[in-house]
Amino acid sequence: MLSWILSQPFWIAVVCLTAVAAVRSQCTYWLGRALRAGVLHGRWASRLSNPRLNTATQRLERWGWPLIPLSFLTVGFQTAVNLAAGVVGWRWLRYTAAAIPGWLLWGFVYAAGGLAVFAGVVALAGRSPWLVAALVVVIATVIVAVVLRRRRLSSPAASTRC
Repeated sequence: MLSWILSQPFWIAVVCLTAVAAVRSQCTYWLGRALRAGVLHGRWASRLSNPRLNTATQRLERWGWPLIPLSFLTVGFQTAVNLAAGVVGWRWLRYTAAAIPGWLLWGFVYAAGGLAVFAGVVALAGRSPWLVAALVVVIATVIVAVVLRRRRLSSPAASTRC
């Protein structure tokens, strides 16, 4: 299926991948709503205290709707965010309106080469997991450095310096 999608013209690949993102996120959202409605009580309640789900729920409550489309740029976290939107009881229309830009973003990113990058990382991990780990550390270090620099520059103390 994946090779068929990637062999199609770009716009067809975008439409197909956008539909995949829409179906997957809606299923995850409705699973969260089912959990909220109490379908899974008793012994299943302990599974709702997953650290990733708790983090996603807290961020969703704090940052609101922009987190939903931005989560489609991540791997793994988007599932937790979509599930958390259902668990916290976001109205379906509001959730779907927030998710549509994320679906489109996901479709464009993956049709434009995101799948090739993912396949490359998987192939590299098969040959050298340590190189992939080093790559993750380098990327994380750059992200942390950028975030710390922006915080430092936007802090009140930075504006009083000459």
